[in-house]
Amino acid sequence: MERLLILDSNSLLNRAFYAIPPLTNSEGIHTNAVYGFTNMLFKMKEEIKPDYIVAAFDRKAPTFRHKEYEDYKAGRKKMPPELAEQFPLIKEVLNLLAINIYEIDGFEADDIIGTLAKFAESNGIEVFIVTGDRDALQLATDNIKVVITKKGVTETAVYNREAFEAEFGVTPTQYIDVKGLMGDKSDNIPGVPGVGEKTAFKLISTYGSMEGVLSHIDEISGKKLKENLETYSEQAIFSKKLATIMTEVPIEFDLEDIKSQENYNREELKKLFFKLQMKSLLAKLPGEDVEEEEEVAKVEINEVNTLDGLKEALKEKENIAFIAYSTSNANLYSKIELDKLYLNYGEKVSLIDFKIITMENPTEAINTLKTFMENEKIAKVIHDGKNLVTILTKMNIEIKEFIFDTVVAAYLIDSAKSNYPLETLINEYLMKEVKGENEELICNAISHMKELYEYLKERINKEGMDELYYEVEHPLISILSSMEAIGFKVNREKLDELAIKFKEEISTTEKEIYELCEEEFNISSPKQLGKILFEKLDLPVIKKTKTGYSTNAEVLEKLMDKHPVIEKIIYYRQITKLNSTYVEGLKNVIDEDGAIHSSFNQTVTTTGRLSSTEPNLQNIPVKYEMGREIRKVFIPKESTDVLLSCDYSQIELRVLAHMSDDKNMIDAFNHHSDIHTKTASEVFKVPVDEVTSLMRSRAKAVNFGIVYGISDFSLSQDLKITKKEASEYMEIYFDRYPKIKGYLESVKEEAKEKGYVLTVLNRRRFIPEIKSSNKIVKALGERLAMNAPIQGSAADIIKLAMVKVYNRLKKENLNSEMILQVHDELILNVKENELEVVKALVKEEMENVLKMSVTLEVDTNIGNTWYDAK
Repeated sequence: MERLLILDSNSLLNRAFYAIPPLTNSEGIHTNAVYGFTNMLFKMKEEIKPDYIVAAFDRKAPTFRHKEYEDYKAGRKKMPPELAEQFPLIKEVLNLLAINIYEIDGFEADDIIGTLAKFAESNGIEVFIVTGDRDALQLATDNIKVVITKKGVTETAVYNREAFEAEFGVTPTQYIDVKGLMGDKSDNIPGVPGVGEKTAFKLISTYGSMEGVLSHIDEISGKKLKENLETYSEQAIFSKKLATIMTEVPIEFDLEDIKSQENYNREELKKLFFKLQMKSLLAKLPGEDVEEEEEVAKVEINEVNTLDGLKEALKEKENIAFIAYSTSNANLYSKIELDKLYLNYGEKVSLIDFKIITMENPTEAINTLKTFMENEKIAKVIHDGKNLVTILTKMNIEIKEFIFDTVVAAYLIDSAKSNYPLETLINEYLMKEVKGENEELICNAISHMKELYEYLKERINKEGMDELYYEVEHPLISILSSMEAIGFKVNREKLDELAIKFKEEISTTEKEIYELCEEEFNISSPKQLGKILFEKLDLPVIKKTKTGYSTNAEVLEKLMDKHPVIEKIIYYRQITKLNSTYVEGLKNVIDEDGAIHSSFNQTVTTTGRLSSTEPNLQNIPVKYEMGREIRKVFIPKESTDVLLSCDYSQIELRVLAHMSDDKNMIDAFNHHSDIHTKTASEVFKVPVDEVTSLMRSRAKAVNFGIVYGISDFSLSQDLKITKKEASEYMEIYFDRYPKIKGYLESVKEEAKEKGYVLTVLNRRRFIPEIKSSNKIVKALGERLAMNAPIQGSAADIIKLAMVKVYNRLKKENLNSEMILQVHDELILNVKENELEVVKALVKEEMENVLKMSVTLEVDTNIGNTWYDAK
């Protein structure tokens, strides 16, 4: 007997959406319903082995039931947008699987299912209806089986007529009468008040049908039940009519047309699954030959571990080489060495064990590599090239014609990833499964690197990021490498002095805390601290954890005005962290040359900003003097050099003025007004010369709060004022700068529509949170949407400035060097005789970096330590 599988698509998608935790791909597209539905479909195909498969969908148009009963399905919760956006995707999956879709205005999917099931049954076909909706149980017969999804979408129960009767004690057809009596809340079918499921089943079991029940009301016990059956008898009959699935929908149905096809569009389906990042489904594709895929992925590896082998592998063959590499594990710049080179060049993939080759003849090995890397006829595409540039610089090798970095390009396409392994990019973007362990994996991956390069290059171009990549991010690779190589000199004696000073400060603060608490305890132990604060000092408990009281930063902030010890504890935490991370921590990373060589990362933050690690020089807390003191240990390279700090003034507010095109704010900046004083004058309605320092600081909080999409509630907490006052401040602000509000609203709308926002140089930030039905997550998404273009544009500007300053220093043959970038600030090590030239040059390049409607201003300071220069 042939078999037909019918999918109740709306029901199954709905079930999958709520059963599977939220999933999104890198573009912020929600995929959990598609994933659950497709998984279930493959499971059903495997178990049932159908000859035919069809999928039925509801249409948005009202059905005949709505026309008969206006309140049909009224009050039903609106479909979440995260689910709605997945319907076109599942239809795409079904089309690519050659599964016919049936939907028709005026009828529900149930009616289409009923019609198809009865038609197939009459043609001698066994039917399986897969649904999460028990309404379909009324269709069960000996040859129509209803597969109900129970837990999630994978656990199911199968009902034919016999199984249904055994479990429920009535026939499937009588189930319609049960529904008519009890009603259905989800469909807003009224039924008879006071009749629940148990009573309805009992009545129909006894009297056979709705009509049987209504003609035997006198025999039914229970005064209230009798009354309701009499009063609502017409409503009961009408409810039965609404609950009945129609089996005569006017729909064309050709058995040959829906024959389960195996010639589905495999390649397009693979592309879609990769795009949606549902790779686990690939193995479940009918006819997917995993072994064949593995064969394709394996490549011939040329293992090179001799000098002659190196010369042969690097012999000029083609005009482009694809390179990956590994380094020795070392936390000091001076100790990092090249370990292995992976080369896709010519016909073979070479695995070059450079460490072993240099043992044979270091000078000749380095010279052979130098000849290859400095050959301008060979373009180089490198996977994560910055560290390779750094290592080769130490060997006096310059990489010439380094034209593309696959990691930097992938980061621009999707900045939300935590890392960008070569095999993952090939898997995701080329839809090729790369197999192997360790070195074999990289060799197999690099064999696809040419294709990956072409894909990424085209994608960068298509998404309007050519300028961002080729003018900003790519040149930055060698600039960051240069900054790492130069490092930042450290005054060891000063660091030792600071260690003593910190020890004393920590000890003094400890004693002050003990005095205020009248006993000694471990301040760093949340458990002991919690007991002191909430039991001994009886402070109000803000938050509890599984192990006791919470004493996190947020809790301490809320307790600030409750006891003088709180401020001391916050300070103690800061200075102990500063001491361990920077004072003690810096000692471990000072290199042989007396400098610290921090690593600068350009593919880590979602905003586009640079980050630094080992150590993080961008994040030294300077709220307290003790934090600022740490900057005193950083000194110029030579005793006659000076440090020059060049800092963009209020860059994010200037970007906001430019992007919103708000004339009032643009004028304020272009006339060199103090924006915070001017805002205070507007908000508090006083002349500029009457603005107090408190007014200015509050206006500053409003200005920066707007940039970060702050709410009136958060602003009220920051300024310790009422929510009403905060709301008034913001209203006046938006009244004075009207275009800013419009801009922020338009940016939110753009994020909702496209799923991402853009900076001035087209840097893209995906914001999947903005489409969430969870209010808290959605609010976060809206804040990110407002802030990301501003913060990202500020990142674009400082990065472009770095490129222009670096190139200009080189062009003018100056010996001064850029050594650090911290957010909106550049630090340069300047030769004394070049100071005036460099100061003017940097200021000029930074202030004219991009044509904007608002002037960019740069503050410059010099000093013999970073502290003085700041």
